[in-house]
Amino acid sequence: MNAASASPRAQARAHEPDPTDARGLKTVVLASLLGTTVEWYDFFLYSTAAGLVFGKLFFPTADGTVGTMLSFATFAVGFVARPVGGLLFGHVGDRIGRKHTLAFTMGLMGVSTALIGLLPTYEQAGLLAPASLLVLRVAQGVALGGEWAGAVLLAVEYGPTGRKGRFGSYPQIGLALGLALGTGVFALLNDVLGEAAFLDYGWRIAFLVSLVLVAVGLTVRLRIEETPAFRAVRRLREPSRPAPLVELLREPAARRHLLLGLLARWGEGAAFNTWGVFALTYATGTLNLDRTPVLLAVTAAALVMAALIPVTGTAVDRRGARGVYRAGMAAFALSVFPAFWLFGTGGTPAFAATLIVTLGIVHAWFYGAQGTLFAALFATPVRYTGMSFVYQVSGVFASGITPLIMTALLAAGAGSPWWACGYLALTGLVSVWATGRLREEDLHVATGQPPMASRASTAAVARE
Repeated sequence: MNAASASPRAQARAHEPDPTDARGLKTVVLASLLGTTVEWYDFFLYSTAAGLVFGKLFFPTADGTVGTMLSFATFAVGFVARPVGGLLFGHVGDRIGRKHTLAFTMGLMGVSTALIGLLPTYEQAGLLAPASLLVLRVAQGVALGGEWAGAVLLAVEYGPTGRKGRFGSYPQIGLALGLALGTGVFALLNDVLGEAAFLDYGWRIAFLVSLVLVAVGLTVRLRIEETPAFRAVRRLREPSRPAPLVELLREPAARRHLLLGLLARWGEGAAFNTWGVFALTYATGTLNLDRTPVLLAVTAAALVMAALIPVTGTAVDRRGARGVYRAGMAAFALSVFPAFWLFGTGGTPAFAATLIVTLGIVHAWFYGAQGTLFAALFATPVRYTGMSFVYQVSGVFASGITPLIMTALLAAGAGSPWWACGYLALTGLVSVWATGRLREEDLHVATGQPPMASRASTAAVARE
C-alpha cells in the first residue's frame, strides 16, 4: 500500500520518531523540561516575592495582613490571565503548531519577569509601582497559560508507545525545579546579602537572571521538529474545520471532560499553592520561623518532588493515569490535618520534614500523572486547547485564590488552621470524585490502547 492510500492512523505512525533514536528523544525531553523549568521559575519567583517582599515594597500599609493580601491579590491576577493565554495560545498551537507557540510564550515570560526586576517601589513611584507590577503579572499569566499544555504535548506526542506516562511526567519536573530554583535563589541572596540589602536590591537579581535561563531554553527548543501527531493532523486538516474551542464545546464527550477536568484539578492546584506559596507566609508570619531555613525547606521538598515525578510516570505506564492521580489526591485529602498539626509542633525541623512528605512525596505522586491524564482526554486537533482550558481555567479557583482563601480562613480562625484544613480536604475529595468519573476507555494516551474516535474527527484525523 502506498503512502497516498494509507489510512490516517498508518500515516501518523509513519512519522513517529524511531524509539531507538535516543539522542532525538533526549532533545525533546530536554526542550520540554527546560521550558517548563524556566516558565515556572519565573512564575514562582513572583509567588515567593508576594509572600516575602512585595507586600512591604509595593503595598505598604499599617496592617501587615492587609499588605500581604493585596500582594497575594496581584498573585491571583496572574491566574486570571492564564485562561486568556491558554485559549489564545491553545488555538495557535492547535492551528499553527506546538514548537513556535512555545518559543513565543517562553520569550514573553522571560521579558515580563526581567522587567519586574527593574520596577520602582511604591516609595519611589507611588501608585505607578503596583500598577506596573500588576500589568507585568498579567503578562506572566498569559505566557504561562500557553506554555504548560504545549510542553506536555511536546513530550507525550513524541513519547514511544508504552512510555507515554514516563514522557508526560518529564515536563512536570519543571514545576518542582522552577520552585526549587526560585526559593533557592531567594534563600541564597537573603543569606549572602542580609535582609536589608535583600529587600533593597537583592530580590531584583533573581528576576533578572530569567533572561539567561530563557536564552538557554530557546536555544534548545528551536532545535526540535514539530510533533509527529501534529504533523499528521496538519496534512489531513479540513479547511472548513471549526475553531478548536468551538469543536470541543460541540462534542458531548469533550464537554464532559472539560467539566470533570476542572474539578479533578481543584485539589492539585490548592495543594501546590498551599505547600509552595502559602506555607512560606504561614511559617514566617504565624509560626515566626526564620526566613532562610523556611525557603531552604521548600527548596528541599521541591527537589524531592523532582526526583520522584518520573517514578509516577512509570506507574502511569503500568497502572494508568486515572488510578495513579486519584490515589494521590486521596492521600492529599487525608494528609492536610496531620500536616498542619505537625507544622506547629516542632519548629523548623518539623516544618521541613512535613513539607518534604506533603510537597515532595504526595504531590509528586499525582502531579506526575496529571499531564498524561489531561492529554488523554482530547483528540489531537483540539488537544492543546482542551488541556489549556482545563488547566488554566481551573487555575483561577484552584490555584490563584488559594493563598487569599487560606489567609482569610486563618484570620477567621484567630490563627487556628483548622478551617483552612477543612477547605483543603474538601478540594481533594472533590478531585477524587471527579477523576473517578472520567471514562477510563477514553484515556488512550495513558493506557496505550486504541483511541475512541472523536465524532468531529472520525473521518479525517487519527487520534494519537
